[in-house]
Amino acid sequence: MRVPGRAAVVQYEWHGAWVVVANGSYDMHSITPLAEAMEVAAAKHEKVVVDASGIVFADSTLLNLLIHTHLATDLRVAAPTAQLQRILELTGVDTILKVRGTVEDAAAG
Repeated sequence: MRVPGRAAVVQYEWHGAWVVVANGSYDMHSITPLAEAMEVAAAKHEKVVVDASGIVFADSTLLNLLIHTHLATDLRVAAPTAQLQRILELTGVDTILKVRGTVEDAAAG
């Protein structure tokens, strides 16, 4: 059972990319499961897509994780929510990361 706002991570392979689906709120208290999933994914896969469509809250902790994962592998951020997109734009991280509208677009290129 999923609790709204509670962090949850699902993973799967899609068209040659490893997809990590992030759902819920991410801050310093809830980032660990996602950080562990991203670390393993980056070590094992050349292309990692984070499906950000289910993120309801994110702070600098998530931004830090995305940047570190970007340095370790070919990271793409798919379908960021309005709140996450705003943070990416305000911090300029959207100019560093490959941000795409859908998982399909992110996996493709």
